[in-house]
Amino acid sequence: MPIKTYFCIFLLLGVIFQFSCTRNEFISTRETIDLSGTWQFAMDSAQVGIEKNWFSESLTETVQLPGTMDENDKGIPNKNYDETMRLSREKMYEGWAWYQKEITINESWKSKEIFLTLERTKPAKIWIDGQFTGENATILSPQKYNLTPALTPGKHVLTILVDNGNGSVPNGIKGSHSWTEHTQTNWNGIIGEIKLEATVKNYIRSLAITPDIKTKEAIVALRIFSNEAENQEVKVKLRAASWNTQENHNVPAKSYEVNLNPGQNRIVLKYPVGDKMQLWSEFSPALYKLSAEQITENGTDNLQTNFGFRDFSTSGTQFTINGTTTFLRGEHNACVFPLTAHPPMDVESWIELFQIAKSYGINHYRYHSWTPPNAAFAAADIEGIYMQPETPFWGSLRENDPSGLNEFLLNEGEKIIESYGNHASFVMFALGNELSGSLEQMQKMVKQLRPLAPEKLFAYGSNNYLGTRGQVEGEDFLVTCRVGADTDTSYSTHTRASFSFADAYDGGYINGRYPSTDLNYAGAISKCSVPVIGHEIAQYQVYPNFDEIKKYTGVLKPWNLEIFKKRLEAAGMADQAKDFFRASGALSALGYRADIEMAIRTPGFGGFQLLDLQDFSGQGTALVGLLDAFMDSKGLITPEEFSHFSNKVVPLLITEKYCWTNGENFTAKIQVANYSESDLENQKLTWQIINADGEIVGSGSDNKSVPQGEVFNFTEVKQPLSELKAPQKLTLQIVLAETSYQNTYPIWVYPENKDISVPSEIYISENIDAQTISQLNSGGKVLLFPNHKKYVAFSVGGLFTTDYWNYKMFKGISENNNKPVSPGTMGILTNPEHPLFTSFPTEFHSNWQWWPIVKKSRPFILDNAPDDYKPLVQVIDNIERNHKLGLVFEFAVGEGKLLICMSDLKAIPDKPEARQFYKSILEYMDSHDFQPETKLTEQELKTLFTSVPAEHNIQTIGNISYE
Repeated sequence: MPIKTYFCIFLLLGVIFQFSCTRNEFISTRETIDLSGTWQFAMDSAQVGIEKNWFSESLTETVQLPGTMDENDKGIPNKNYDETMRLSREKMYEGWAWYQKEITINESWKSKEIFLTLERTKPAKIWIDGQFTGENATILSPQKYNLTPALTPGKHVLTILVDNGNGSVPNGIKGSHSWTEHTQTNWNGIIGEIKLEATVKNYIRSLAITPDIKTKEAIVALRIFSNEAENQEVKVKLRAASWNTQENHNVPAKSYEVNLNPGQNRIVLKYPVGDKMQLWSEFSPALYKLSAEQITENGTDNLQTNFGFRDFSTSGTQFTINGTTTFLRGEHNACVFPLTAHPPMDVESWIELFQIAKSYGINHYRYHSWTPPNAAFAAADIEGIYMQPETPFWGSLRENDPSGLNEFLLNEGEKIIESYGNHASFVMFALGNELSGSLEQMQKMVKQLRPLAPEKLFAYGSNNYLGTRGQVEGEDFLVTCRVGADTDTSYSTHTRASFSFADAYDGGYINGRYPSTDLNYAGAISKCSVPVIGHEIAQYQVYPNFDEIKKYTGVLKPWNLEIFKKRLEAAGMADQAKDFFRASGALSALGYRADIEMAIRTPGFGGFQLLDLQDFSGQGTALVGLLDAFMDSKGLITPEEFSHFSNKVVPLLITEKYCWTNGENFTAKIQVANYSESDLENQKLTWQIINADGEIVGSGSDNKSVPQGEVFNFTEVKQPLSELKAPQKLTLQIVLAETSYQNTYPIWVYPENKDISVPSEIYISENIDAQTISQLNSGGKVLLFPNHKKYVAFSVGGLFTTDYWNYKMFKGISENNNKPVSPGTMGILTNPEHPLFTSFPTEFHSNWQWWPIVKKSRPFILDNAPDDYKPLVQVIDNIERNHKLGLVFEFAVGEGKLLICMSDLKAIPDKPEARQFYKSILEYMDSHDFQPETKLTEQELKTLFTSVPAEHNIQTIGNISYE
């Protein structure tokens, strides 16, 4: 992560410290013993420890806690060096592991209640001095044990058995990102806080706060346990103060007389905060610390919690924060942390992560089938991030499931709400990822959880039924890729712009529709009455950056990346690895932008959740991030550039196409999506069209007020193009004056080229036939457009976008569902300075002017060409096949010259970019620059087009959602 981020963190923490020191300091009445440090340890793969009373014996090995077995170099050596599904652990372990420590209880704890807290672990059992004292299966919130009867003053031996093996949790949990090897791994250990805590006999068990900004009250729910035999009157004192704002708000303390019954008590108190109440939001995340003190004759107990006054709600199909419409610019988090293989447990690390995400315009985090630790919520509170945690499930639910899955998930949900519910950032909750099965069971679960957090928004899951059922009754919001099953190829139900070929015709809008910026999801949104969030958008694969390998210095090793590197070397293209990375990355960034802008320009849309800003290291290795697995930039696009189209205010160009002729007037609308905190009053907007030399071709400006919460039609653009004689790329720039908000769009302008004459020296053919060979042998120039139907076995399909997720996974899913398999490519790579492009301006990578050309192509497999041969326009293949692919390539054959174009340009004469590319090819071939360097004999040429390339045996993988 960038070093500069650390300064921001230290500065912020300094501010927090400054304000906390100037307000009422909370001093806990509870005593604690920190149990971090050296513990004795033993592995028990045979699971004999209970039978053999290991809890009564001294364990012989040692580990450091908090930590995992991986971090302590414990486990069984992993010999599977051929793993390409994911990053790999050097040592693996599933089963029982024993942890043991001698502890000393002070005399002052004699008459107190004593609790053990394990902040995060796997299902565990506890023994004190050889006596079993409790067990807990909670995996996403702290495990707490009452050890009072067993811990008398003096020395004791605490033994903990942690089980991450088969049978420790219901099978349905194991595919979730809380458990799977594909993300944080199925580690064994104890991470986070490990402590003993002593309270008075009558203690506050929990403190829950529901803010009410309308009444300006904090509704405080206390669960107090009384060990007294009779009812008693006690005093409860509440005190609160804001702590991270410039303006102090010390709320007057208030005392309440309450009656406690023996045992468990639930007390609900209304605590007024007055007119100085400060609101929490993404714009101003004001936080309060509230302490509750219970005072009795036998002692005092107190607790403190952070919270914020906010009302995160819905209005029609959009979200609101404190009555202001907001748009969720979200990021899906899969718990990818390669150095530790588990989530950070400290606030500072999460602050750094959120600050990086915010620099890319992110204001929302969704946690795919897992929930992060308390530190994440605390950091999100500070940074103003809207959080959507989930229970640890990805799969199918059944009513009356005998496996105990339903009960397990409900317990997890209840504990998540109890443990993290006070955090201002915790505003949404879902049952898991892509659930299927019994809708009735989902409804039952939400019905049971909703009363525990009435101020939060609930969904039955994220992308349930893969979106085919659309909105169902009872959800407050809908996270989905579509709002109903596809019945045609119009994409009318879609709420994201890219799909696998298994899920949508031709991969969805971006690959399947001619490029424009006037498409949106208004039709899909019209079918819904709650906010819709586009699920896991922008799954555009990027070729690996093999320089990243050296960064894996922790628990997880990049054996998969090392194998991909060796494959490329074996294919003879190792020298192109960086170019493949850069070109596929540039196209991926283009896809990100298109996906995000389509969401933002949809009126009434709720938001989006990126599949990830960072790479996903599992499920076949899905390198779909613009950041690597460490949340470091890949250098493909800067945060500043990304925030031009992912921000609270985004200027948008609405136009029917990117490519125009100089016989047309360029026409467009300019809109402004305003999801800032307020209206933009009398806002000046300027636009300019600039050519490659920096000269202004056209410009305009306007002043209008932009309402908050709207996609506002600001102005129109109409620019004659008749003066532009040469083919060229222009840039249209939109700037909101005196703000940082701006955006840019490419425009290509070409001559009309209604009639393109073929120079007499150029012979055009579709086959390597006798006439073609004769032309070459006589020193002629041949332009070959091979017949696609004839050369299917020698080529792959035309795909504009980079391959979705990864080829290995969705090849199998498509085949199993009798759907077309994606061509699996990752964009073009070329040299824009080559004379082929004298009349067809291009970058080294795919851009929108290539869309029809690529879509009407079948890139040719050049594996049988000379080893060092590189085509003029190369198509990058995926990491599973590693074909050398040519879109345009050339050879010297005999005395002649041959140029081969694998795009059927004659099939798209209505597209000016296709006509211009054809003309540019002809001009190049008619020039002295047409001098192919690689020579083939007649027989070598025929062999190239008759010897079918070897097929690659690709082992496909499954996916829970398609089982």
